[in-house]
Amino acid sequence: MYTVVGCPACRAIWVVEDRPETTECRRCGKRHRFGKLRSFAQTDTADAAARVRSSMLADRADDGAFVDPQTIDIEGVGIDDATFLSASGVDPDAVADAGETDTSGSRSRKRILLDGLSELDAPTEAEVVEYATAAGVPEAKAERLLTKLRRAGEVTETDGTLRRL
Repeated sequence: MYTVVGCPACRAIWVVEDRPETTECRRCGKRHRFGKLRSFAQTDTADAAARVRSSMLADRADDGAFVDPQTIDIEGVGIDDATFLSASGVDPDAVADAGETDTSGSRSRKRILLDGLSELDAPTEAEVVEYATAAGVPEAKAERLLTKLRRAGEVTETDGTLRRL
């Protein structure tokens, strides 16, 4: 004998075989006394009980109580960005203009030093530091960064000439 029962706590529906003393809800994990649960149907086969449960879940879905999140179409729901920004007191055109700034020309200090090593022929430490300061890196920072690059093994010095490893 198979019984289709429902959880009063979370409204889950499941199939119970025979008549156990207690059963546990598979959704919320709460244990219930079988005799106190609401019985929706009793069948002789597990397949018949599964069909009853499926039809109950389908009816529940038709009523709008259950919605599969993968089938929700959110396109066109809510307000657009310009309306939201305007309502927040922000000028949408200013935001669009700010988003169009070009940051491709900015380089990190490390990148500037490594570019100097690549672009200069047989660069010395003084030449790399001069290259970096011309690109806006403070001299002390360039020297310190070169020391770090040597310690990290990214740059080596042979006979006063620096090269990248």
